[in-house]
Amino acid sequence: MNKKIAILRGINVGGKRKILMNDLKSLCEKLGLEKTETYIQSGNLLFNSEKNNSELEEILKQSIRDTFGFEVPVFVRNSKELETTVSRNPFFDQNADINQLHLTFLKEKPAMENLDKIQFYNDEPDKFKLVETDVFIFCKGKYHESKLSNTFFEKKLNVEATTRNWKTVLKLLELSKK
Repeated sequence: MNKKIAILRGINVGGKRKILMNDLKSLCEKLGLEKTETYIQSGNLLFNSEKNNSELEEILKQSIRDTFGFEVPVFVRNSKELETTVSRNPFFDQNADINQLHLTFLKEKPAMENLDKIQFYNDEPDKFKLVETDVFIFCKGKYHESKLSNTFFEKKLNVEATTRNWKTVLKLLELSKK
């Protein structure tokens, strides 16, 4: 079986877009996803499936809409893709403070004309580097105070985005190897 990681954007355990992780896990099991587990309360799933990433994104998105009554962007990567992503982080080295590192997952590779919109954008001391469908972010301060947000990348690149801190990314990679 192929280990997959699904990252859901904009859900939580309270408020209006509430999905309990046990309910999400049960939904995945009903969909035939095997060895489903969740990580923390913010929409991180791990499971086994032979289906391709795009198909899984659509199945999960539709099932969540049908079950919970609202749309949730879903981003799926397999374990190998996440491993490659981690290895590409230009800001991650032995001296890095992982509390300053974040990863924005993009739904798809942005069109060239949209890449031009951010090519020379500077928000020092915060930095970013886009590689394929990943945006690596270094925030000197707090991420929620940075302009390098999901909204920034979605507007500039015209693609859906969601972000996880680097500690979560590393934990998801570790869990995907089990």
